[in-house]
Amino acid sequence: MSYINKYLRNFKPYNVASHKIWQVEPFERDNILKLDWNEATIAPAPQVTERLKKLVDEGFFLNLYPATNNGHIIELLSQYTGIDSKHLQYFASSDSLEEYIAKLFISVGDPVLLLWPSYDNFRLTAQVAGAHVMFYEMNGDFKFEPNTFEDVIDRKNPSLVYICNPNNPTGIQLQPDYIKYLLEKYSQTMFLIDEAYWEFSGITCQGLVTQYDNILIARTMSKAFALANIRFGYLISSEENIQFISSIRNPKNITTFAQEAVIGALENLDYMWEYVKQVRVARDHFIKSINSLSGEKFQAYESQGNFVLIKCCDQLTKQEIMSHLQRKNIFVRDLNQSDTVKNCIRVSIGLQAQMKRVIDCFEEYCKT
Repeated sequence: MSYINKYLRNFKPYNVASHKIWQVEPFERDNILKLDWNEATIAPAPQVTERLKKLVDEGFFLNLYPATNNGHIIELLSQYTGIDSKHLQYFASSDSLEEYIAKLFISVGDPVLLLWPSYDNFRLTAQVAGAHVMFYEMNGDFKFEPNTFEDVIDRKNPSLVYICNPNNPTGIQLQPDYIKYLLEKYSQTMFLIDEAYWEFSGITCQGLVTQYDNILIARTMSKAFALANIRFGYLISSEENIQFISSIRNPKNITTFAQEAVIGALENLDYMWEYVKQVRVARDHFIKSINSLSGEKFQAYESQGNFVLIKCCDQLTKQEIMSHLQRKNIFVRDLNQSDTVKNCIRVSIGLQAQMKRVIDCFEEYCKT
């Protein structure tokens, strides 16, 4: 124990969810509805597979390191975001990106504030960097209160504030005008805005990077683009921030497979946007269906992501509905990162036909 980094001696690990889908034969996976990691429930655009098959057939590159500066990817990201390429850099996942952000913008002992409950992995990333991590906890109804949030910033004076937007797992969205207000009011504080789910809300703060230096926007292609296994993320920020983070980034960590898959996805945006459209419809229908169930066992909250937070009336009901769903090969996320979500589960949203399976299970449970 004495050899371990002192900041990790008493840390709380980031708890991963079920991964039963990797413990069964491939032909059995079609019967499993994996709704615990907010992954897409469909395959990526067909052009992704086509590019990967071609890559495997060529096969000459496996002994080589990947391209370290793929200008075509940056160009496609620039076209997709409408942001000049000097404000962009890509990484081997948004998790990897946030580790670089921690290295660059967090010093040992720095106060770091997290809008909470939220994505727990960044809490661990900040702690590993030696940060003093603090939380602004939303109330029991998961309402964001600007005044109390700003009171915490005023008192704690954090060097960095992490905001997942839309927020995972609550689904709330802070508007760009409010983020702009925060950037101006707290100009000495860096704001990390995690936009992993922005496609499902259509609301982004990306336009602020050309005006302010104290904003970092992290994005992933794991959700809307259905490329979770590829591990690809990108940063949108000021030109200076991009230059700094690029100087410490390991450029050979993004595999050729990942680069080709991303090109295939970005060259076929209509496929992604059609999927997002279907998820939004299924999400709204799912929320209405859960809230229409008889009794007061469940409350589904409005969401701007590809997931829905459901509060159960008590712990027993939470465990029972999770077990009932698992018996039907449906896996959802057991939330436990704070007391406000101890009776909650998070359900990733797929297509309407897929979500009907989940709704039917809830209805079946409520009848027992």
